[in-house]
Amino acid sequence: METVLLELRYLVSVLVAVILGFAIGYESLLLGATVPAFAACADNAPNGNTPSGGNEQTAEEPEAPADPGEGDSPAEPEAPDDPGTPDTDSNILIVYFSAQGHTEAVAGYIAEATGGEIFELVPADGYTSEDLNYNDESSRVVQEYENEELRDIELVSAIPDNWESYDTVFIGYPIWWGIAAWPVNGFVTANDFTGKNVVPFCTSASSGLGDSGNLLAGMAGEANWLTGHRFRSSASADDVRGWLGDLGVI
Repeated sequence: METVLLELRYLVSVLVAVILGFAIGYESLLLGATVPAFAACADNAPNGNTPSGGNEQTAEEPEAPADPGEGDSPAEPEAPDDPGTPDTDSNILIVYFSAQGHTEAVAGYIAEATGGEIFELVPADGYTSEDLNYNDESSRVVQEYENEELRDIELVSAIPDNWESYDTVFIGYPIWWGIAAWPVNGFVTANDFTGKNVVPFCTSASSGLGDSGNLLAGMAGEANWLTGHRFRSSASADDVRGWLGDLGVI
């Protein structure tokens, strides 16, 4: 009898051990399935909350600014008209003789404003700075002033191309001893001014236009000579445009 009881106790202890073992294994199986599910929920958490229990949020990455080089390119501005390019169909001619560049500058301003053609009077025997020294009694210009026979100055060219096509002719020169510089005379006497409007202009440091225009008009014969204008040696483009406006040329 005692032996039977011992065997029963042994069987009960074995059965308990088996039941406990089965229970522990089942619990482990449930725990293993729960951990991946929790991790999956953490990956889908909004605003970057981590499953570690922290409260940090991952800031949204700002959008990259637009590339200024992309998109429609702005239209290139149109090039302004070149005021220095004369109109080949112009009926205005600007003729000038310039000893020191002052008259040349004014002639250029007239051409820019009117679109006229330029014709420079160039002596075949050009003047040097020594020739133009009027303080030297032996200088060329003083000798020519004192002896009118020396004022017949040969020009490289005295007759412009297409002379007949010009209706208005500006004639520019420096003032020498109160009259037009005499290299201009050869141009005036070589051309027929009939039917043309002639506008004299001069440059000087102090002397006025004087009778220079009238004297040239007497050499030219038939023409419509308009009142001329004297410019200071440092005349500006605005000075010239103002005068042209008063004449009604521009």
